[in-house]
Amino acid sequence: MTTISIRLEDEDKKELEAMCAEMGMNITTFYMIYTKKALRDRRIPFEIAAPDPFYSKRNLTQLHRAVNQVREGQTVAKTMEELEALEDE
Repeated sequence: MTTISIRLEDEDKKELEAMCAEMGMNITTFYMIYTKKALRDRRIPFEIAAPDPFYSKRNLTQLHRAVNQVREGQTVAKTMEELEALEDE
């Protein structure tokens, strides 16, 4: 038997302990089940996806720039009717 150590944020550990306790197990049992499932299926037992592109560095930079433009009064507001009228011109 081997011992493995991992680092978790304190709050994450508390939440994981609470969740495991609700299921009648401890963190060690949780990781044992996780490991057995991964080995049996030969894959990580949950989907891993790329982060939401909305929160990409490029998009956040654009959003901050837009917020600053609004704060500095560098924007023009138009109603949908006004925009549609511009389209007809």
